[in-house]
Amino acid sequence: MRVQNGRLVALVAAVAVAAVTGGGALAWRQGPQASEEALAAPLSSSPSSAASTPTKSTTTAKPTPTPTSTPSSKPSTTSAGPVKTKIDLKKLAQGRTPQITYLSGRTIRGGAGEDVKIPGTTDIQEVARLGNQSLAVVTKGFGNEMLTLDSEGNVTRRTPDVTQIVTTDDGSAAAYAGTKLKDTGESTAGATLYAEQAEGQDVQKITVPDIWNTTLEGYVDGKVYFDASTTQDGASALYEWTPGESKPTLLKGIPKALAVSGAGTAGSLTTLADQSSCSSLLTVPAGKRLWRTCDYMITGFTPDGATVIAGSKYQDGYGDGIAAVLSAKNGSLLHEWSGVFRQAVPEDDQHILLLADTGDETPASIVRCTISTGACELATPLAKGQLLIGA
Repeated sequence: MRVQNGRLVALVAAVAVAAVTGGGALAWRQGPQASEEALAAPLSSSPSSAASTPTKSTTTAKPTPTPTSTPSSKPSTTSAGPVKTKIDLKKLAQGRTPQITYLSGRTIRGGAGEDVKIPGTTDIQEVARLGNQSLAVVTKGFGNEMLTLDSEGNVTRRTPDVTQIVTTDDGSAAAYAGTKLKDTGESTAGATLYAEQAEGQDVQKITVPDIWNTTLEGYVDGKVYFDASTTQDGASALYEWTPGESKPTLLKGIPKALAVSGAGTAGSLTTLADQSSCSSLLTVPAGKRLWRTCDYMITGFTPDGATVIAGSKYQDGYGDGIAAVLSAKNGSLLHEWSGVFRQAVPEDDQHILLLADTGDETPASIVRCTISTGACELATPLAKGQLLIGA
């Protein structure tokens, strides 16, 4: 599953869940260290008094239990409580490249496959890996199409009208969806959903009539989840589709879905108001509320579902001003980073990747941050040019 902030901008104006490759275990072992210098500048009441390491916020935290394991001479890297830090891209050390799929220029990199260049000159909206294949959503006329590329970068299939892709955490399957547009660029009712396995099995496809504002939310446990409404301006709810079945199932207990986890939970937009919102963590499919936050907006989950990825409670404009991780158990804040973030995507259970810059047309980087410590490093060099974290 992958989560992108653009999905949430569209929802508020009307967020994604994350393919994680086998490099996850390696990423856990080799993430940025809190003891390294110049990882992130702490939030400060004075702009001129920035330090090079994170500091604790004023939020009161419960004491951390004393570990029962054998003491080590190495300093602990576990945060003692909620921490808020400000990311200064120019001060971050260079670390490993992203261990999941990403786009640099017109080249798909990362993950299990070789680098693949996307042909043509049209804008690239989304990219993903599926076994030895690569997927890329590109613009075409007033709409989009999805290109399927082989390991050499040759286009083997074009799927019209596709706008979104989600993949399973192990990259073994992908789902994609699209809606036909009028010549004016306006959306029409209905959506077509596809599901495909990396083993080369037949593509499963269904067309769902009379739904609007379709947004893919995840592909977990063999099921594709998407949010849609039955009228163009009506309230939306979550649908569940098992590839191979002729129609999806409406989950009425999950209204205004934001993301779905592999742990049987989903984020839901509880309240939307001017300059603010509240979101809740619900069980799937019953919709039982586990907790609610009006401080953040739920945008996704780590693969194990134990950590919630969140952003600003009000999302609009170029990028999100904060990225946060919350405990899925009770919604408590684990860490918050401030900056300008266009995407916030889990790399694995221990790390989050942030597509960060300082504004439109400024140099950007994919930043890796460790959930437990808040320490960050550059996963790609700070540079201009197209950059995108994969679906």
